[in-house]
Amino acid sequence: MSLTWLFEPFRHEFMQRALFGCALIGFTNGALSAFIVIRRLALMADAMAHSLLPGVAVALLLFGLAPGTLFVGALVAALLVAFGTQIISNSSRIKEDTALGLLFACSFSLGLVLISFSRLSVNVSDYLFGNILGLGDADLWSIYLISLTVLPMLVALERPLLLTVFEPSVAASQGVPVKTLKYLLMGLLVLSMISSLQAVGVILALGMLIAPAATIYLLSDSFTSMFWVGGILGCVGSCMGLLISFWLNLPSGPCIVLVLGIIFLLAYLFSPKYGIVTKLLRPHHLHEASLARWKRRDPTQM
Repeated sequence: MSLTWLFEPFRHEFMQRALFGCALIGFTNGALSAFIVIRRLALMADAMAHSLLPGVAVALLLFGLAPGTLFVGALVAALLVAFGTQIISNSSRIKEDTALGLLFACSFSLGLVLISFSRLSVNVSDYLFGNILGLGDADLWSIYLISLTVLPMLVALERPLLLTVFEPSVAASQGVPVKTLKYLLMGLLVLSMISSLQAVGVILALGMLIAPAATIYLLSDSFTSMFWVGGILGCVGSCMGLLISFWLNLPSGPCIVLVLGIIFLLAYLFSPKYGIVTKLLRPHHLHEASLARWKRRDPTQM
């Protein structure tokens, strides 16, 4: 049987662009996902992803399909939702998670309404589920610059960020700007979400951001492994999903997230330490039960 189909994707320029973009987006999101999983920011990440849509819609209405204006619009919309959440939670009885959920639902709905007014022939599904096969030079440069910004900052600030995540009071006592780092992490999250917009869209971006670190979290107790191996997993899994979508003629965004989800499921079932199936198959040691019976018979324990 000929293996021409196996190498067919690499012969097309649009697939080469898509694979390069997938590798950058996957690694950046995979590395950042370590902080998102440890900090329990999944809801915040989901809200940030959905809040990009009204900014994109306004940029489309005012400036058309220029990538630069779409980037700025998405960034401004996400920041408005983030700051709005803080204002509502700090000035009323409404908790932060409630305000966040309400704002992202309203912003997402507003984005859908605004896009319907666009005079351009815009495919809404491209923004909801991504269209990485349509990457242009400007899109690749945006993805490259975002990765070049996010990754070095995460590496440089790893220790203070970790201290802020695990022991914020200790970090504050040592002079670490806890609030500044919190907002910085939110800003890096927004940038990563913007880079993911072209690949998987606003609805599926959360899966691409959470799955890598969640998988490594089941395989290792090391944060360093979650960061670097999570980045590698995000890169490889995203490229695998893109190739599978090409070979099977399926939507690229859902395939990318499904591949990452399947890898997570395998870790959930067969992780050497935390896997569900592994625990069921592991032989039960009777030492603890024997020791408990021995203590009950020992008169000194009476």
